Amino acid sequence: MVTKNQNRSPLSLTPTSPTPSKNFVGDELLLVDKGQRVGAEKMVGTPINGRTRQAFTVVNGGHDLGPSSAPPSNAGSDYGIIEFTREDVEALLNEKAKRKDRFNYKERCENMVDYIKRLKVCIRWFQDIEMSYSLEQEKLKNSLEFTQQKCIEIELLLKIKEEELNSIIAEMRRNCTSLQEKLIKEETEKTAAVESLVKEREARLDIERSQSTLSEDLGRAQREIQSANQKISSLNEMYKRLQDYITSLQQYNGKLHTELSSVEDELKRVEKEKATVVENITMLRGQLTLAISSQEEAIKQKDALASEVASLRGELHQVRDERDRQLSQVQTLNTELLKFKEATENSSTELDSLTLKASELEAKCSLKDNQIKALQEQLASAEKKLQASDISAYETRTEYEGQQKFVNELQRRLTDAEYKLIEGERLRKKLHNTILELKGNIRVFRRVRPLLPDESCGTEGKIFSYPTSMEASGRSIDLAQNGQKHSFTFDKVFTPEASQEEVFVEISQLVQSALDGYKVCIFAYGQTGSGKTYTMMGRPGHPEEKGLIPRSLEQIFQTKQSQQPQGWKYEMQVSMLEIYNETIRDLISTVSRVENGTPGKQYTIKHDASGNTQVSDLTVVDVQSAKEVAFLLNQAANSRSVGKTQMNEQSSRSHFVFTLRIYGVNESTDQQVQGVLNLIDLAGSERLSKSGSTGDRLKETQAINKSLSSLSDVIFALAKKEDHVPFRNSKLTYLLQPCLGGDSKTLMFVNISPDPSSVNESLCSLRFASRVNACEIGTPRRQTNGRSTDSRLNYF
Repeated sequence: MVTKNQNRSPLSLTPTSPTPSKNFVGDELLLVDKGQRVGAEKMVGTPINGRTRQAFTVVNGGHDLGPSSAPPSNAGSDYGIIEFTREDVEALLNEKAKRKDRFNYKERCENMVDYIKRLKVCIRWFQDIEMSYSLEQEKLKNSLEFTQQKCIEIELLLKIKEEELNSIIAEMRRNCTSLQEKLIKEETEKTAAVESLVKEREARLDIERSQSTLSEDLGRAQREIQSANQKISSLNEMYKRLQDYITSLQQYNGKLHTELSSVEDELKRVEKEKATVVENITMLRGQLTLAISSQEEAIKQKDALASEVASLRGELHQVRDERDRQLSQVQTLNTELLKFKEATENSSTELDSLTLKASELEAKCSLKDNQIKALQEQLASAEKKLQASDISAYETRTEYEGQQKFVNELQRRLTDAEYKLIEGERLRKKLHNTILELKGNIRVFRRVRPLLPDESCGTEGKIFSYPTSMEASGRSIDLAQNGQKHSFTFDKVFTPEASQEEVFVEISQLVQSALDGYKVCIFAYGQTGSGKTYTMMGRPGHPEEKGLIPRSLEQIFQTKQSQQPQGWKYEMQVSMLEIYNETIRDLISTVSRVENGTPGKQYTIKHDASGNTQVSDLTVVDVQSAKEVAFLLNQAANSRSVGKTQMNEQSSRSHFVFTLRIYGVNESTDQQVQGVLNLIDLAGSERLSKSGSTGDRLKETQAINKSLSSLSDVIFALAKKEDHVPFRNSKLTYLLQPCLGGDSKTLMFVNISPDPSSVNESLCSLRFASRVNACEIGTPRRQTNGRSTDSRLNYF
């Protein structure tokens, strides 16, 4: 259905004045007012080369621009002075092509050319506004810096004055407080000296009294010591006598033992001569009983003597302890007596010194009183000076506040200019994306990985440089080879310092398009070891270095949750495959790849009339969360073909294809969308001379290079707009046919190594990326139809 504004150009701005005539000069449209000058008092500038610049009221719907808006520059413009409002830009972006005759391609091409010309005019107008805003921003920054410098100088002077006054006041206050503290301290010392003198006198009397009592105790103790010594001597003599008696008893006991042994010998001899000496037995038995009784008596006497000796030993030990205690008491008393004598002598000397100190302190107190009076007078004069300085400080502060208000106003204008600059940049990006979508070009992002620890720039230095001009910043890269400079421009250029999050921010809107019902394809291309797998998958175990695939899944599932209150319900299916040696392998299949020495399932690629691609017998898993997909990604990573070469310890030996199919339904509006997100990690191109591949690695390298060569052939054919595009030359290009030649939004990441030894491969990759960026594959088309009957097999 054709709207009212569909056939009207957003550039034809008709004022309320009489109708101006239209004069065409080349491709330019000039509006000349023949009847009268409209808003002549608001004209800006003078006619240049016969072209009259329109007034701001005419261009902006009768409203003047604010003081923060700068007039756009027309330097380098071939389209005259034409200005736009937001409504004009939105009308230009939302304008739909008029289709009277569907098969009239000439008219369609002319309409498209005219539309692109108007878009170019709008873009150039935005560039002029951006330039003027940047100039005004620089002026505002300079004036802001000047005023800030002036304010800083005023603040420094104010701070210096305040610090000087504060230091004088603080010094006077410190002197006053120190003098007061000294006076109080000396008074306390004086009172303490008097109190200590009184205490010394009392202590002296106590010492004298205690000295007399100690002398009496000392005489008593000496007498007790003498009596104890006498007792000890007598006990020692008794102990000696007892020892002599014990030795005599021991000798007697030994004699008895010898006699007993002799008697026993005689008894044995008598028993042998029993027959001859029977009559002597009775006599010998009597002698034996007498000897035994005498022996028993001797033993009893021995026990009694031993107990008596033990008791005497205990008494001797007690007497010795008592003597030691008395001796220690005598020693302590002597030491205390000496201490008291020394204390009395010291107290007398201290009393004399304290009397001298008291007289000196009285003299000092009178002197300090005079000093305090002088300081009080100085403090009063300093307070007067402080009041005068407070008045000057108040005046300086008011001037500073006025400067601060001016600075705030400049900052506000600067923020407004920055906001307008950001808004213009956003609109420029939107227009640029609109042109790219209309052209159908493949977007190309270029990323240079950082140097590895074992790599060095050597004598050649850095081979990459990044232009910093406004037009080329973030989009251009220069490569130096043998003194020759090669310049390339892409949709986005990421330096080695760019993080994974910064990279994902640039493609997040493209990922969102998959939820909106578009086919989206993002694939990473580059030589071996250039960081493709890191860009797509990230580093395991480091959440801050997650790749594009995990971050895309998190964004999709978060958006799915946020759109549930709006009535949207989504179903999602995941499949993962790899192309290894021109053979498709299912990475999440539970069936073994080889059974009984023969290959497993054979997968075929088919394209239907609606542009969908089917891979037969491929495992498709319904997923509900990012955790489920992460588990499948881990399973696929363990199943993927990886090998070691001289260029990379873990080189991907196959092309990895991750596919997420999205089917959404809005129950409130009965709207249906069907989107596909393809994320592809291509195997790296490599030279046999560098990789040193042999055996299976050699076959893998040949298969990889062949498929990438087929991809180059397809790109060349698309760039030349040939009738035949060789998609069937390899499984990779045949699988990517909907992304390269259909209605898909396609983005290629070109990963490059900064190693100088890889400069030739880097130059080839950049040239290939330039050709890819120039390819036109058609305008992306949103899929809003329902899900097909065999939707589990459609992936591209």
